[in-house]
Amino acid sequence: MNILIAVASRHGSTREIADMIAQELRDSGHAVEVRNADEVRDVERYDAAVVGSAVYMGSWLAEARRFVEQNRTTLLSVPVWLFSSGPLGEDPQPPGDPAHLDELMQAAKARDHRVFVGKLNKSNLGFGERLAVKMVKAPEGDFRDHEAICGWAREIALTLPPSTPRGD
Repeated sequence: MNILIAVASRHGSTREIADMIAQELRDSGHAVEVRNADEVRDVERYDAAVVGSAVYMGSWLAEARRFVEQNRTTLLSVPVWLFSSGPLGEDPQPPGDPAHLDELMQAAKARDHRVFVGKLNKSNLGFGERLAVKMVKAPEGDFRDHEAICGWAREIALTLPPSTPRGD
């Protein structure tokens, strides 16, 4: 299958999660493209989609929400999965799903959604972001669970029909 992973990442951590998912799907025999959500113009050429976003202040980034809304009709015709990246720490905070997740799940008729713990490198942040991080006492570090990410990608691969080579 030809799979799109559309991702919105502010500092690269969520993009790295998308790349991990892509590699697992490729290892399962699928063709996968990871693209920035705000740059995808040809959704109809894919057989399945995974859409992911970093979560800031409890919400998906605007470009990921916009991607789902603008491609709603096409997404309804293919299997879709959503993921979020954002909580931090050994006891991930904030807990729960991002705001408006139910609406996004409905808009895409997504089969599943997963929240993955993220990564924070304060040196990559702008002034305003550093202030917000300080206010909420967000812990610095890489808290991503690679096995959870790859395991979810393998679950997705198991639900998809095996890829068949396209004719020339």
